[in-house]
Amino acid sequence: MTDPMIVSVPANDIDSLSLQLNTGSLRVQEQIIPQLADLGNEGLDVLMEFLLKRRDTPATWVDGKAYQVLHKSDAPKVQEFLQNNFPEGIVPLKSECGINYNPLQQLLAIQDFQAADLATIQKMCELAGPTAVQRKWLYFTDVDNFPAIDLQTINTLWLVHSEGKFGFSVQREIWLGLGKKWDDFWSKIGWKNGNNWTRYPHEFTWDLNAPKGHLPLSNQLRGVRVIASLFAHPVWSKNLEK
Repeated sequence: MTDPMIVSVPANDIDSLSLQLNTGSLRVQEQIIPQLADLGNEGLDVLMEFLLKRRDTPATWVDGKAYQVLHKSDAPKVQEFLQNNFPEGIVPLKSECGINYNPLQQLLAIQDFQAADLATIQKMCELAGPTAVQRKWLYFTDVDNFPAIDLQTINTLWLVHSEGKFGFSVQREIWLGLGKKWDDFWSKIGWKNGNNWTRYPHEFTWDLNAPKGHLPLSNQLRGVRVIASLFAHPVWSKNLEK
């Protein structure tokens, strides 16, 4: 159903599309971005101007959607624009421990969610230290010591590049909304169907058709304690609570 707030304009009316992109609701912006993507260089120019205006404000999933369109383009001027203004991507890659989150951002920008999920676990193991890197999975006690800024960076990357559908904060909000009932939570996010756990990797949905909160998996195969520690981390009350 078309959003009633979207004014019907000719598909090639760049000025009208630009106005709606810059002043419309999230729903409007969501629909305008692919229209601009279909208009070639003129549409790309509008998206570049849009991101440039918002560069000094925290990135949202709308910025991520616009960035992804530009990231796919092989136009030299677009690639130059991204290199000059967003060399590491749309989300600032802050880390207290010097962790390089650029590979994760690049995977999420092309929406390779399965590879991004693996990269997320790898980066979290890096945060936990050499022993965790070697064993390739986490203890719940590792999570307790994660710097808030790093956990926020990982979460923001997932939020921004998934239209707000994926991320630890999304999962936590769903869990809280279900009264912290784990069985209801597993079913809601598609990790369990009845008594059957979703089998990795083929039964998971690695695209935006997945249920909200489906990703990242956060050590899903090793029980509840890691994700419980993630949800209990102080980063959410400090930075990410709505």
